Amino acid sequence: MSAYAIIESERARTSFLRQAQGIDAAERWGELIVGGGFVCAAVALAVASGMRGADEALSPALGALYVVGVAVAGRIRIDVGSGFTVPTQAVFVPMLFALPLGLVPLLVALALALGMTPAVLGGREPPSRLLTVPANSWFALGPSLVLVLAHDHSPTAGPAVLVLALAAQFACDFTASAVRERMCGGISTRELIGEVGEVYLIDAALAPLGLAVALAAVEHSWAVLLIAPLFAILRIFSKERRARLEQLIELGDAYRGTALVLGDVVEADDAYTGEHCRGVVRLALGVAQELGLDAHRRRNVEFGALLHDVGKIAVPKEIINKPGKLDEREWEIIKTHTIEGQRMLERVGGFMREVGEIVRSSHERWDGTGYPDGLRGAAIPLEARIVSACDALNAMTTTRSYRRAMSLPDALAELTRCADTQFDPQVVEALAKLVRRDPAGAPAPTRTAAGASLGQ
Repeated sequence: MSAYAIIESERARTSFLRQAQGIDAAERWGELIVGGGFVCAAVALAVASGMRGADEALSPALGALYVVGVAVAGRIRIDVGSGFTVPTQAVFVPMLFALPLGLVPLLVALALALGMTPAVLGGREPPSRLLTVPANSWFALGPSLVLVLAHDHSPTAGPAVLVLALAAQFACDFTASAVRERMCGGISTRELIGEVGEVYLIDAALAPLGLAVALAAVEHSWAVLLIAPLFAILRIFSKERRARLEQLIELGDAYRGTALVLGDVVEADDAYTGEHCRGVVRLALGVAQELGLDAHRRRNVEFGALLHDVGKIAVPKEIINKPGKLDEREWEIIKTHTIEGQRMLERVGGFMREVGEIVRSSHERWDGTGYPDGLRGAAIPLEARIVSACDALNAMTTTRSYRRAMSLPDALAELTRCADTQFDPQVVEALAKLVRRDPAGAPAPTRTAAGASLGQ
């Protein structure tokens, strides 16, 4: 199983949960305000177009055909990133040229609501999800307005007009999404750019198909029905992809469950190590976020921190639980726990092999004097460097049978002193910044435990 597939499953989990859950109070206000803005703008466009006499009469049969087409396309969900897209572009583009422009945005909103209704009635989606329809319809306003202002309601309009209409579609949709996320306390604008990039690429790829249908519809108004076989194929692919992602979610849960079981086994042998690993996980994830690591590497940091001492299972308990310091022979045995940890995780397979490399390198030193391979500087995986620094800070602020815990300021000072020899200076800087900004998230120097030291 590739690492990308596991990350993909985590994104799919987010997507599935979003679709199955209702919206909270903050989201509701965001949807009402952004959606209310759409309704006002769409009604104003319809009234203005009617007053100018710019729109021809609406054919009920043709209008119903396009509304049903958009509704059907809106239910073909193609999972992309942490969300999904739908192939409505293939119907929306010819709709712009076949129906009165002033009514297109309102008809699009009607179509999206119609498409969602069966799922709501069937209990697959909560009724509150219908509130998202107006805010999701902003994309229809931009191109409608461009074509109205261009006084050109034909698919043979100049390339500049068509490109501007497509750009206006993306601009309206992105602006509405950014405002909604900002009001609901969702993702940042920068993160939103990353999320919608693939979606807009798909829309841009479908736009020429929609334009071809629009050109055919000039002679044959029913030409939009030619898209039906494409939607049938996309529906099949969509179901297969969703089934695959559900399987990946289950597999990801199995990997996580395996890691937690291993952690429980370690804790059963040594309660200190179990609690210590959880503390290291909290710190390491914070540092990974501080350093801007992507989802792939943050996941590896999390599992590496959780399992960095898993190899202790293979070390005799009398050494693990020995009160006081270790002699030279015992220390050599203890040092094998990183290699044993890697072997165990390699047997699990999948991305745990990557985690195994982090576990093996979690006691390497920046100056090359660590174990087991004597790696130096950037040759040590960054995830292992993060785990190493967080491991040390957590250990220094924990009372053991042979020494008292350091205060947090003293531990940070010691960590800084050892930067560029034992620890990566950049990691130490990020860790210190994290702890000083959020002291509540730092390890509390109050726990006591017996057992051998696994420090550097």
